[in-house]
Amino acid sequence: MAAHAPAREKRATTLEERARQALAGVLDPELDEPITDLGFVRSVETDGDHRLTVHLRLPTSFCAPNFAYLMASDAKDVLTALPGVGPVTVLLDDHHDSDLINRGLAADAGYRGTFGAEADNDLEELRLIFRRKAHAAAMERALTALLRQDASLTEERLHGIVLGDLPSTEATRALLQRREALGLGTSPSDPVMVDDHGLPYQAGEIPLRLRFARSVRLSIDGNAHFCRALLRTRYPDAAQDQSPRQEDSTLITPEKEHTP
Repeated sequence: MAAHAPAREKRATTLEERARQALAGVLDPELDEPITDLGFVRSVETDGDHRLTVHLRLPTSFCAPNFAYLMASDAKDVLTALPGVGPVTVLLDDHHDSDLINRGLAADAGYRGTFGAEADNDLEELRLIFRRKAHAAAMERALTALLRQDASLTEERLHGIVLGDLPSTEATRALLQRREALGLGTSPSDPVMVDDHGLPYQAGEIPLRLRFARSVRLSIDGNAHFCRALLRTRYPDAAQDQSPRQEDSTLITPEKEHTP
């Protein structure tokens, strides 16, 4: 999960505060950002019986149903796990499959139980695909930052870079989290440039693999920027719920990348 909270975070006291903190750990599967930062959490309501009702929203009514279900299901899971919480209701608003998804969540029917024959891919397979993309993007961010810091470092020499060589930055922390989510090594001696299974690339492969990872990262960043704008267009009040993205002001294009 993304670590967007400051090191000394204010302790949540109310159930609503704890719920919002928990939701900050839920990532949009395609955009690889917390749904709270994206403005996808429309409201969080509580009552005297510790009941939680959360409304979620998306940039368009036709966002992919499997992504929508994955986000809503993850939200319900983290809220249900909160100590002392009562019944949890998660509702997806204004989506063409809202009724279907909301019924499935209420019944804890699971992905296949909700969509039936339409669920052609297993949800965990879908989750794995996006976790691998998020890892590739995080790996590229961390290594590109390293290349910029050291003008003498070339892409070919990244073959010898290990996790312990990376500075203690948000990009490094995000990379470690993405590796952990995939079950990849997080030891300081583990190589940074690895494939989906944690196997290091050969030195001669590094430039090509880095460029591929860069294309994945640019796609994720571009989609995130676009979806944020769409959400603000659809719901003008969403702007106040969105956290600023550093990538929006420093969006890296291939022409600006490090060239050895």
